[in-house]
Amino acid sequence: MIATGPAAPPVERELVVDIAKRGLLVAPAIVAIAAVARGGAGAASAAVAVAVVILNLMLSGAALSWAARTSLNLLMVTALGGFLLRMGLVVAVIVLIRHESWVDLPTLAVTLLLTQLGLLFWETRYVSASLAYPGLKPAIAEKED
Repeated sequence: MIATGPAAPPVERELVVDIAKRGLLVAPAIVAIAAVARGGAGAASAAVAVAVVILNLMLSGAALSWAARTSLNLLMVTALGGFLLRMGLVVAVIVLIRHESWVDLPTLAVTLLLTQLGLLFWETRYVSASLAYPGLKPAIAEKED
């Protein structure tokens, strides 16, 4: 019988929850800046962009979490294939709404790009080479005196 260690925490889910919290935290500021810069259409486009980015990252976390529990080969396929599929979905959303009167395409594009990269870079501050935070931090054992 093969000895196994404790079950790994759901790291992907914890990272996605952290990113989603940060996205929702900065969303009002992003929408406000877009409203001031580009009016109501800019605000609506920025709100849609932030929602698309958060949904995109949530789909990524769910897919990677499922694949990691299944097999490492599936994890690799899911990472690449999932990325391509999710980018296709982002493009589909843009194609579907681009001609709506409430959409400001430059604001949508810039907000999608900056929010996606910004949230990922913000999260990398917390996931260092030591893998110490947030989802991978080991439980601290209490000292016995």
